[in-house]
Amino acid sequence: MTRKRVTSRDVAERAGVSRTTVSFVLNNVPGANISEETRQRVLQAAKELGYVPNAAARSLASRRTYTLGLVLVRNQSHIAADAFLPQVIHGLAEATRHAGFRLLLEPVEDISHPDAYIHLVRAKQIDGIVLSGPRSDDEQLRALVDEDFPVVLLGQLPGNSACFVDVDNRSAARRAVEHLIRLGHRRIGCITNAPPEYTGGAHRLAGYRDALESADLTFEERLVRFGDFVPESGYQAAHSLLREATPPTALFVASDVVALGAMAAIREHGLTIPDDIALVGFDDVPLARYVDPPLTTVRLPATELGRQAGQMLINLVQHGKVAVRSVMLETELVIRASCGAVHHLAG
Repeated sequence: MTRKRVTSRDVAERAGVSRTTVSFVLNNVPGANISEETRQRVLQAAKELGYVPNAAARSLASRRTYTLGLVLVRNQSHIAADAFLPQVIHGLAEATRHAGFRLLLEPVEDISHPDAYIHLVRAKQIDGIVLSGPRSDDEQLRALVDEDFPVVLLGQLPGNSACFVDVDNRSAARRAVEHLIRLGHRRIGCITNAPPEYTGGAHRLAGYRDALESADLTFEERLVRFGDFVPESGYQAAHSLLREATPPTALFVASDVVALGAMAAIREHGLTIPDDIALVGFDDVPLARYVDPPLTTVRLPATELGRQAGQMLINLVQHGKVAVRSVMLETELVIRASCGAVHHLAG
C-alpha cells in the first residue's frame, strides 16, 4: 500500500498550532510574530512526521525558487581537476539542505559573454548566488551587487561591496614562503594557482613578494610563473623555472593541484624533493599527505568555507541583510617532508 503523504495539516495538529503558523515557520516568513518555543515545536513536529513541503507550493507562497546557485568562474577541465572544490561543495550543500534550499552548479567559462550567468537571475531560476573564484574584470558581478541581488563571494573583490567568506591568502602565502626562508633558501620560485585576474591568485603572489621583501631578498619576475588551476600548468611552469640559468632551490606553488604537476617536472629534470629542491603547496587537498614525498602546504578550512558562505547567502535571501558581511577563516601551515624541514630538524 502507498503511504499517505504527510501534509501541513498533520504538522499543525501534531504541534497544536494553525496551518498558517506552520506555513510561516517552515517558509521562514520575515516579520511573523511567532515565539521561539512555538517555532521549535513546529520544526520538531515536521521532523517527527517526515514532512516534506511541496516545492511548487512553497515557491508560490513565498515567491522564491528555494534554489541557490554556485557559480564557478572556470572551465570544465579546471573544475574536473579541482581536488579542493568537492569539500567546499559539501559544506555549502550541507547549509542549503538544512535550510530547505536546493543547490544548482553553474560553470562559467567566459565572463565577458553577456549571458554568462545573468540568465539564472533574469529568469528567476535562483534566489541568490555563491560565486567561487571572483575576477577583477567581472562586470556582470558588479551589476548584480549594485542591484542588491543576494550574492556571496568565496574570495574577495576589492572595490566591491558584496558579502564574502575567505581566508587571508596574502598572509598565509607569506607564512609559507617565510618557512622556506627560515630553512635557508634565498632563491625561491613561485607558481601561482591562477592567472592574475583571479583575486585569490593575486593575493597569494603578493604574500610571496611580502615574504621576500621582509627578508631583504630581491623579488625577481623571472622566478614567477602563472599557473592555471590544473596540474599541467604546474608541470609546464616548473619546467620553465628549472631551465633558468640559475634555477630556484625552492618552490612555492599556490595550489596543491598545480604542485602535483610541478613535482612531475622536477623528477623529469632528475632532481629529488626536497634534497635538490624544496616544495610548499597551498590548500591541503586530501591527496597532499599521500604523495611522495608528502606535501608541506597551507591548510584551508574548505568545508567550513562552503558552509559559512551558504549560511550567509540564506540569511541574505530570507532577511535581506546579514549582521556580518565578511567572514575570514583561519589557515594553518602543515609541515611535511617536501620542504625539507624534517631532514633539517633531524640533522
